[in-house]
Amino acid sequence: MSILTFDKGQLGNLEYSLQHEMLATDRRGGYMSTTIVGCNTRRYHGLMVAPIDDSDRTYILLSSLDETVVQHDQSFNLALHRFRGVYEPRGHKYITDFRYTPCPTITYRVGDVVLRKELLWIHKRTQLMIRYTLVDAHSETKLRLRPFFAFRDKHALTHANMEADGRSYPVPCGVKCRLYESYPWLYLQTNRPDAEFIPAPDWYYGFEYSQELIRGHEGHEDLLTTGYFEAEMKKGESIIFSASTEEMKDCNSITEFYEASIDRRTHKIDFRSCLQHAARQMIIRRPGNRTEMLAGYTYLGVDGRATFIALPGITLEQGHKEDCMDVLDTMIREMRNGDFAGSASALREADAPLWFFWTLQNLEKHIGAKELWNRYGSVMKEVLEAYRRGFDGKVVLHENGLVWAWDDERPLTWMNTQLDGQALIPRRGYAVEINALWYNAVSYTLALAAKCGDKEFTARWKGMPAKTKASFMAKFMASDEGYPADYVNDSGADMSLRPNMIIAFGLDYTMFTEEQMFDMVLNVRQQLLTRRGLRTLSPLHPAYDSGEQEDWISREKARMNGAVWSWPLIFYIRTGFRLRGADFLPTAREIVESFEDELPTGCIGSLPEYHEPDPPFAPRGSVSSALSVGAMLQILDTIDRYEKPRRAKKSAAASKKTAKNR
Repeated sequence: MSILTFDKGQLGNLEYSLQHEMLATDRRGGYMSTTIVGCNTRRYHGLMVAPIDDSDRTYILLSSLDETVVQHDQSFNLALHRFRGVYEPRGHKYITDFRYTPCPTITYRVGDVVLRKELLWIHKRTQLMIRYTLVDAHSETKLRLRPFFAFRDKHALTHANMEADGRSYPVPCGVKCRLYESYPWLYLQTNRPDAEFIPAPDWYYGFEYSQELIRGHEGHEDLLTTGYFEAEMKKGESIIFSASTEEMKDCNSITEFYEASIDRRTHKIDFRSCLQHAARQMIIRRPGNRTEMLAGYTYLGVDGRATFIALPGITLEQGHKEDCMDVLDTMIREMRNGDFAGSASALREADAPLWFFWTLQNLEKHIGAKELWNRYGSVMKEVLEAYRRGFDGKVVLHENGLVWAWDDERPLTWMNTQLDGQALIPRRGYAVEINALWYNAVSYTLALAAKCGDKEFTARWKGMPAKTKASFMAKFMASDEGYPADYVNDSGADMSLRPNMIIAFGLDYTMFTEEQMFDMVLNVRQQLLTRRGLRTLSPLHPAYDSGEQEDWISREKARMNGAVWSWPLIFYIRTGFRLRGADFLPTAREIVESFEDELPTGCIGSLPEYHEPDPPFAPRGSVSSALSVGAMLQILDTIDRYEKPRRAKKSAAASKKTAKNR
């Protein structure tokens, strides 16, 4: 039985169905995303969202497609839209079934008419295909398909204007449309040569996106339709609709292409296979031999820190080491003076280049130390030397071996929430996770250099880890709280209990002994651990914010002052196994199992960016997050590594007992 099950009796309940979103991608930066009832609730929703040039910007071309069943001169619109707080039409009341795998499938019943709709987003092409099958009907039936176009950047909204071209131009089995000359042609075709396209250009005003309004953003736009397809259907017949930036040559090729594509789809039936599918959606192949990892869908782009943290789980857990190295190589090609470009630069994210070493530590398990050093050793040394030189005075390695980070314009740690241009959690100075990552990076590079015979580097850097550790313990452990400070600066130590310390415990090279970690982990478990991850701040802290209000300011305040993030769990799990070995397995399994009921909700088959800090831990942020998915896959892999020896031991014992009985 698939883990992705839905309450069929609730499909007509908008409070239920509008909280379930589906996502399909083309692995090139394009995607399809909407709710399971086809009502767009975000400006980022659309049936065809794709890049139109070599940049990483994506554009909503086809926003939605209205289906209307015509029978006995009566029309039944199966679509669902919201206009200024009113839902019209209300086609969700005809939905009787929804299935997600192998592709999203919706079944409608209108009187004696049963219509099945299967949505297929094609890999490695900018193409959406939808197959409509008339499962049952007892009289003459027509199907009408009306497309609504946006042709705008996914972060923007469009409004009625005189520049948009509402004309349609004939092509085999359909038409082509292009609202503006700077966009590519969009080919709308069907596999039915008798399907007629009736031109009827018109603007529809005031589409409302409820999630944007909740987030405090503008949430209304106008969409243009150029006309509609209409075709007669008999019981058992199907019609396939195709929207693509590439023209299909004839009607038969549409049918053949759809059938070949649907046969290649995998079934998402359990927790791991769902997450693996979500992970594959994060890797994007772009023109110019560029491979990148998206931080999430639908509004996040490429982020350096998120890439280095999540990449091992996103790629290596499935054995995709080539994808991992291709992403790294793309980022390395853009490096200058030991610093990565864009959001991976230390000038924007002080810890991002240090997470690069975390990725390499995981990659080494798949390619070996020698190959890793030959391929990335020089880059590792360049990054460390860059920290030693400093980054424009904003990120500086002090004489005491600790990394200091601060920028007046933006927060440099991952706790980077800003309100009115001001950092909500400044964390100026020495941050606990940045210095833990620094210690790990230097220690790991020294170990590899020694193993591969780089005596010059070893001699130059061998004293750094001890210096960093001594200074760290003196500054971060000066309090009698029993756990390290979150950050330290000239004003003293901030002892807020946050999950950042757990990173210091879970890295391969840690400055803490097991005895020290035991009591510290107890604090994390008691005050930060929830069934959805770790809170960003202890509930006992006066600044703790539960984010109970629906307005976006409240949510932003809670984002780093209480909200629960899943990705730090990988370091909590690693620490648990480090301290307790295989005895930690039941706890680790329980943590994983607590996430399984989330897969049919939110973005189906994936995990969100973060959650509210208190029950019921409502999802927030990006609906499908590389950080969350990558961490959970790494947790599963870690559990496997501890379970396999235990299973092997039990199996051997059972075999020995059987042999003895014989």
